[in-house]
Amino acid sequence: MSHTATCELAGPHDDEHVDEHQEGQSHSHGLVDRSILRSRAGIRAVSLSLAILTVTAFAQAFIYYRTLSVALLADLIHNFGDALTAIPLGIAFYLRSARGERLGGLGVVLAIFISALVALAQTIERFIHPRALSHLWLLALAGVIGFIGNEVAAQIRLRAGDSLGSAALVADGQHARVDGFVSLGVIASAAVVALGLQIADPLIGLIITLVILRITRESWRTVRSAHIEIDHFEHRD
Repeated sequence: MSHTATCELAGPHDDEHVDEHQEGQSHSHGLVDRSILRSRAGIRAVSLSLAILTVTAFAQAFIYYRTLSVALLADLIHNFGDALTAIPLGIAFYLRSARGERLGGLGVVLAIFISALVALAQTIERFIHPRALSHLWLLALAGVIGFIGNEVAAQIRLRAGDSLGSAALVADGQHARVDGFVSLGVIASAAVVALGLQIADPLIGLIITLVILRITRESWRTVRSAHIEIDHFEHRD
């Protein structure tokens, strides 16, 4: 029997069933398309912020080898750790795998915590063995670089988080914004040391280390937020 004849024999109920099936297919395809677009936009945001923060940390690392400031060392270690928080978010957008995101997130939180311990050890060593700083203008420049890098990364994450409705990206953007103000502590270290108070450098390094420990807790919350977001999409799909 031809397709035309089949359609003519089909009753009103069959027509409604076909229409509903077609609408269901169209609706399902629309969800998939939006999910793909959202995934790509999220990956772009976290990748760009990761690149910016990595460049920022490398620039600070170069200046550290010229100044040997423990405050700067604590800040650049933290910026490396902060850049890594983009990894679990990238996994969340790309794979939408709760298990993979959880494991990646745990690794990032552990890396940030270890960076805090390293910074703390360096700060204690500097208290025991004080060292005069040089190239203070370079040290101040490192603080400016850290502030600008974190603020740009924060803008990228916050805008993407708002447009995509991602609580995890918004939280990470707010995290990066706070980190920018932490980098201003490096400028304060250069200014106070220029006045003749060498002890200011390890003191500010200690403050930054304490902030890194607080950021470790916030990063854990960010990872958990991304995990919840992935679970939502997996159950919805």
